[in-house]
Order: sequence, then structure tokens, then C-alpha cells
Amino acid sequence: MSDFLDSTEETRPASVEDGSPRHHRAKGEPRFPDGPQADPAGSHFERRIRSFQPRRSRVTTGQADALQRLWPTWGLDIDGQRTLDLAELFGTDSPVVLEIGFGMGEATAQMAAEDRKTGILAVDVHTPGQGNLLNLAERSGLTNVRVANGDAIILLREMLPPASLNGLRVYFPDPWPKKRHHKRRLIQPEFLDLAATRLKPGALVHCATDWEPYAEQMLEVLSAHPDFENTRPDGGFAPRPEFRPLTRFEGQGLDKGHVVNDLLFRRVQHRDQHTPGD
Repeated sequence: MSDFLDSTEETRPASVEDGSPRHHRAKGEPRFPDGPQADPAGSHFERRIRSFQPRRSRVTTGQADALQRLWPTWGLDIDGQRTLDLAELFGTDSPVVLEIGFGMGEATAQMAAEDRKTGILAVDVHTPGQGNLLNLAERSGLTNVRVANGDAIILLREMLPPASLNGLRVYFPDPWPKKRHHKRRLIQPEFLDLAATRLKPGALVHCATDWEPYAEQMLEVLSAHPDFENTRPDGGFAPRPEFRPLTRFEGQGLDKGHVVNDLLFRRVQHRDQHTPGD
């Protein structure tokens, strides 16, 4: 599951699992001077209902080292102040898939290794996960992964050009099980409205969850949206495709008897729509 780190942690002392003395930072001192910012968008954008939940955990020595060394090259902060050129960002015109919430990044790194011709723009705010994914990418010699820090909604709305993405992946998002929190779930009609503007016609939207009520809501919302069509002829859930690895989190859920549902939908091009350059 993808959990997100609240920016308030950045005012706390750094914690590294190596047994060395802790460096006590002054309030406001960046945790990783050359790494991800605590709150990249700052107060530039309105506060909205957040679909992600804070989680605090320690950063290992290897993760901290990766953040310091690799962030300037492979990382980006979602500040909402510029439009990204994805070809420039990845150094190639290869197709790019956006992954929202990657946890510790093991599945992301495996998918990137098995399909090196596709760029993966992976978004999360969990600092240990960011460092771990960067570490995995370096160890595997991956050049097709970029790690984005911040709010995926701001990234989609403010920083990505129309019809720039070849796919969208949302694996095991926070299910917000309590009814009063359902408004915080990411897969909502408004989110799909925004995502549709950034996806190329034919782009694949792939969601997965082990929370069955959320899976039913995802299926209902995606099926009702005019810009997406189910790849399943029966209009139901899809088997887990081979390109999505079985994650450790997913395996633990299956051992407990959880049912995992995958949804595979495509971005539809309507007759009155034209791709840029037509």
C-alpha cells in the first residue's frame, strides 16, 4: 500500500538506522539539502481534501545516501511552477507512465527493469520509499525511472501537458474504509476528469486494490466515465496482468484471505477529439 509522509516530519531530528549519533537539525533546516523538499508546492495552491495519509518511518543509511546523491538527477519536486517536458526529463521520446503511490518501490523497479523502453514517473511523498526506489534503480542500472515528490493532483493539473501520458497506475491506494472518509479516496469522477486530459487516447489506466468495497467503487466510477472503457468484455475485474509483480504487501494480504482486484481501462478518443498535431 502507498502511504504518504506528512511534511511536519521534516521539523523532527533526522533518524538513520546505522547506530551513529543523530544530527539534530534546527527548525526549518532541510532534512536532505540536495534531496526532496518538505513541502514543494508550499502555499501556492489551495488546500484540498487529501487522498493520502501521512506515515512516519526511519530512513536507512542507504536510502539517505541515495536521496543525497541521486535526487538532483533522478528526482523532482512537485512545486506546480513549471510545465514538464517529459522527453527532456527522461532524455528520450519513449512513452511515459505515471504511477501514483509506489510504497517502497520494489514493484516499480521490477516493472522498469522488465520494460526499459517505457519511462515511469513515480510519485509519492514517503521519504524512505523515495530513497529505496532510487537505490534500486541505481543498482539495476535503470535510466527509465524518475521519482516525483509531492501531490499527484498538482503534478497532473499544473505540470503535465495535455495528452502527454501513455498510462496511469494506481496500486493499492489508501482505501479510507470509514464511510465519512470515502471522499478522500483517489479514484473519484473529478480525478478521472483531470487524468483524462493528460492521457493519450488508448492509454491504459490500471488500478489494483485488496479492499473489495473500494474495488467495487472503482469499477462503478470508471465504468460510468465517458472517457474510459473497460478492457474486459464482461465489464468486470481483470486478472492480474503479468507485467504487475506480486508485491510483498499483496502477498501478505493474500495469505490473510484478502481478494485482490485489478481494473484495466483504456482512454477513449471520441469522434470530436484530436490528438495534438493532428
